[in-house]
Amino acid sequence: MTHHLMDRPIPRGAGSLSSGPAIAGFTAALVGLATTAAPVLVLWVLSPYPQDTAGDAGKLVGGVWLLAHGGPLTRGTAEAPLSLTPLLATLLMVVLVYRAGARVVRRTGARTGGVPAAVCAGYLAVALPVALECSMAPGLRARVLPDLLAVAVLTYLSAAAGARAFPVPGSWRARAARLRDRSERWTGPLPAGAELGAAVRRAAAAGLLALLAGSALLFAVAVLLGTDGTDPVVRALTGGSVSGSAGLLLTCLLLVPNAVVWCASYVLGAGFLLGTGTAVAPGRVVLGAVPDFPLFALVPDVGAAWQYAVFAVPVLAGAACAGLLGRAAAGYPGRAGRAGTGEVPDELPAPWQLGATALAAIATALAAGLLVALAAWLAGGALGAGRMAALGPSPWSAGALATGWFAVLTVPGALGVRWWLLRPGRADDGLVDLAGAEPWEEPWRDRWSARAIGWWQAARAATGSAAGSALALVRPRRGDGGDGEGS
Repeated sequence: MTHHLMDRPIPRGAGSLSSGPAIAGFTAALVGLATTAAPVLVLWVLSPYPQDTAGDAGKLVGGVWLLAHGGPLTRGTAEAPLSLTPLLATLLMVVLVYRAGARVVRRTGARTGGVPAAVCAGYLAVALPVALECSMAPGLRARVLPDLLAVAVLTYLSAAAGARAFPVPGSWRARAARLRDRSERWTGPLPAGAELGAAVRRAAAAGLLALLAGSALLFAVAVLLGTDGTDPVVRALTGGSVSGSAGLLLTCLLLVPNAVVWCASYVLGAGFLLGTGTAVAPGRVVLGAVPDFPLFALVPDVGAAWQYAVFAVPVLAGAACAGLLGRAAAGYPGRAGRAGTGEVPDELPAPWQLGATALAAIATALAAGLLVALAAWLAGGALGAGRMAALGPSPWSAGALATGWFAVLTVPGALGVRWWLLRPGRADDGLVDLAGAEPWEEPWRDRWSARAIGWWQAARAATGSAAGSALALVRPRRGDGGDGEGS
């Protein structure tokens, strides 16, 4: 037996990514399913009086796994709809598929549309039996075709992002070239497409990160200040059970990204819904009967004028967009290199025209608004029929207001930053000559560093002189006191 085994090559494992992109997708699906199953089965084991069998718990795992991909479910005998996607679990699935696509490309070197399709096929090989089995579950029941469609879309897009395989048809390239030619009639010569696209992506990403960071801070403050309202809800739902408390905590953690997106819609002014006939926005709160849930208990009961202070968050996000875009328009996109390639150009990039800067700012606002609308659509959903069929922010309102905020703030802000960096006499007001500086020396940083050093030296000199004066006043008194004591 050993002799025969030693004479034959050891086969590769079934989960090896080198076996093909389909196996990579199959493995990613199994890992995501196992990650979902671990906490659910642990809570089922810890439950003191479990009413479901192990098979029912397994079907619950499959339902939660499908829900994490955006697939709609139904619950109960009345088949009430459930489509509120836990975005934390969704992010986990996206990361798994993204890494699978990236690893396949690193091993094979192929960046074609076939790689994401094969990864998606392997993933669906796991999703199909899971959806069929969960379609007969007593609790959360799957809807096979919509669930498989949601899994396929999420998997293909994530794998394509990981494999960096986004084929653009020639007709779209031709349309983009015609649009660029028409835009240059109004804006003047536009920078290179890669440079303009990289600047827009960086500015939009910076603005969205600032918006999400401010929204997360608002949510954290609401959690810290709302413990008086959440504690009774937790006690009523769990009854002091350890497994119930752990399950409720896990559910809230899975919905934290949803809550952050809801807060982002709130700070933009669009607000969100907690059922039909409700509205929560700065200065305006209309609430009906809200289900008992800790995150719902954090919602303010009444509107107040101080709630308009949250508008500072989109203002700061727009300022971040304007700063990056204005700096790129002035010809200093950053040390990372032009167009994000990491290559340092031999000469300073030419500043953009005013029209090109305004066009880039509008494109940034549109891109940010589109992403906010997509996030709002993913973060909302339904928890039942009737009144609970509408939860979360409106994608249209959130996207439109995000576009408006960023457009109003980024267009003049980017033009102002560009003017400030290119203003006449700027080369004479600092320690570095901008006209003869190297492209990537970042003169503004050198100038402010030199000024900070000068201020530090001045402060040290002032402190030293003050200390010397104090010693000069103290020493004679000590001498006089010593002489008097000696005598």
